Amino acid sequence: MADPVAAVAALDEPNRRRLYDLVAAATCPISKDEAAQAVDLPRTTAAFHLDKLVEMGLLTVVHERRTGRSGPGAGRPAKLYRRSDEQIAVSLPDRRYEAVGHLVTDALVEAETTGEPARVILNRRAYEWGADLAAKSPGDVTEALAAFGFEPRTEGGEILLRNCPFHSLAHRHTELVCGMNLCLVSGLLDGIEASGVTAHLDPSPGHCCVRISPAPSSRSPSVSR
Repeated sequence: MADPVAAVAALDEPNRRRLYDLVAAATCPISKDEAAQAVDLPRTTAAFHLDKLVEMGLLTVVHERRTGRSGPGAGRPAKLYRRSDEQIAVSLPDRRYEAVGHLVTDALVEAETTGEPARVILNRRAYEWGADLAAKSPGDVTEALAAFGFEPRTEGGEILLRNCPFHSLAHRHTELVCGMNLCLVSGLLDGIEASGVTAHLDPSPGHCCVRISPAPSSRSPSVSR
């Protein structure tokens, strides 16, 4: 899928926005001829904008025979447009509220089934999620953290995280969300086998509650959990 910022910016063009709104509101896929007529544009202009919306991931193309006929003589399927099933969201700074919503929901469902405390399950799932993210991330610690939106910065031998992906939740439920965040970062660091560092809670103004410091020589190079 296209870059989400570029996808949203594509809708700033008035005709493109009108075409997107038209297709999104339609109860069935529509053709470029139908779209051009509905918004009073030349067919070639409508086709250009529709295909650009497909390129951006906002629309998708389906091919259907509207006559209901099939087999020889039925003609070629029509090229039709419908809204994409992809979700496109832009957040500046980077926020991951949907992801934490899934974590909390899964933890509550599992807690109802097993009787295990929901917070214990949440922290475990957050750690596992971080380890899974590590498999898709670069091996470098700062690059892996940056890929998740933490905005890491090295300072005095430590790595400070300038952005919290769960900012507003952390303000309202600090102990719960920061504990989950610590487990997430720990899982990420363990997943990329980041030796010699440990993640710990150290809140400070303008930063995420988690800080990454050199591990004491007496400890294992694995991060604390």
